[in-house]
Amino acid sequence: GEGDMVMEQFGEGFDMNIIRVNAQERFMDKLKGVSDPEQKRKIIGNEFVYVFDDEAAKLTDVDFLAQGTLYTDVIESGTKTAQTIKSHHNVGGLPEDMEFELIEPINTLFKDEVRALGIELGIPEHLVWRQPFPGPGLGIRVLGEITEDKLEIVRESDAILREVVREEGLERDIWQYFTVLPGIQSVGVMG
Repeated sequence: GEGDMVMEQFGEGFDMNIIRVNAQERFMDKLKGVSDPEQKRKIIGNEFVYVFDDEAAKLTDVDFLAQGTLYTDVIESGTKTAQTIKSHHNVGGLPEDMEFELIEPINTLFKDEVRALGIELGIPEHLVWRQPFPGPGLGIRVLGEITEDKLEIVRESDAILREVVREEGLERDIWQYFTVLPGIQSVGVMG
């Protein structure tokens, strides 16, 4: 899954102390019975900050939460004068009682500019060109209520899609690709 890939990619070649937290149960409890995508985004965003806050409290000298907010996230989340396209877990709406300062060093850059910056900084190309993973996780790629079974279907289908794109050499030709599980059932007939 995504967590394993992140640990593998950032654990190699970077001098970082990375702490992996599995808070899936916390998120699943909060999302039980919720099917509205905007409501899911807000619940996931808030719970993310609470999990981070809880984990940071176990450590000393954690003063900042750095996020990879892009300018597209800011635009899509709307402003006082612009309509919201979709909310982002990392734009506004964070709890006011956070115990740390939020920093967003690339929030004025678009994805292509971030990739160019990554290349300029010497970040390995497999990281610069990896597909983005949604901040709210796979919860927004499951339409309707989220269940463990539905999440597993999305994980497996997404892995298949990524493998096909990689095998066909299309990783840089397709800007973004992912699978979504619709909230409908259909019937197929073989004969």
